[in-house]
Amino acid sequence: MPKESFPKTSWTGVLNARDDTPEGRKALAVLCDAYWFPVYAFVRRRGASAETASDQTQSFFARLIEKNALASVDRTRGTKFRSWLLGCVKHHLQDEYAHARSAAAGGNVHFESLEAEHAEGRYQAEPSHDLTPERLYDRAFAENLLHRVLDQVREKYAAAGKSALFDALKGTLTASASRDRYEEVAARLGRSEGDVRKAAFDLRGVYKKMLLAEVESLVDVPADAADAKRVVEDEIGYLLVALAG
Repeated sequence: MPKESFPKTSWTGVLNARDDTPEGRKALAVLCDAYWFPVYAFVRRRGASAETASDQTQSFFARLIEKNALASVDRTRGTKFRSWLLGCVKHHLQDEYAHARSAAAGGNVHFESLEAEHAEGRYQAEPSHDLTPERLYDRAFAENLLHRVLDQVREKYAAAGKSALFDALKGTLTASASRDRYEEVAARLGRSEGDVRKAAFDLRGVYKKMLLAEVESLVDVPADAADAKRVVEDEIGYLLVALAG
């Protein structure tokens, strides 16, 4: 995946998406695609059928584009974009229901997400326990963020000609690898076990650095170092809670 196609869901991406320029329209499309499943999961968990949820999600993003709603976003108010977007979804479902009956409700604007085709499959794979629509939305947001970071790390390794190393070691990012695992990777790549262990350590460092950068891009980081650390840690805590369901 080309580097420039990374989902820019940071505040920079949100602000770029407000501009009626080629770059702005691209940022808007990527932004909508990144948030498609969290919105779909929210609508679905509220009791809508798969077809209705897909239609209402489609019409929501179509109207978001048509009405240029992003122009009203003001990051200086301290509102997180995911919270602002969820408020817009609720408003759309409550006050503009007629526009959510079909994908055509977006007027002359049509938006097709790559996520739309796989949304129901992802939804069925979600935990069956009783998550509220809001908690499922948060969980989907957190999962998407981690996927974005993993894509960024994958692209970084691919650019350095280390795709095989990344593919072999990506499992160590979320689970402790056994000695047998390191030995197997070392044999497959023709490297020493010690070299592979160091490569795994380096990979976790790159992932952590990119994760922190992604989290920092989603929140207003204060100038004071201590306050900035607290804000980022709070956001990471939110992600962990959301993922735990």
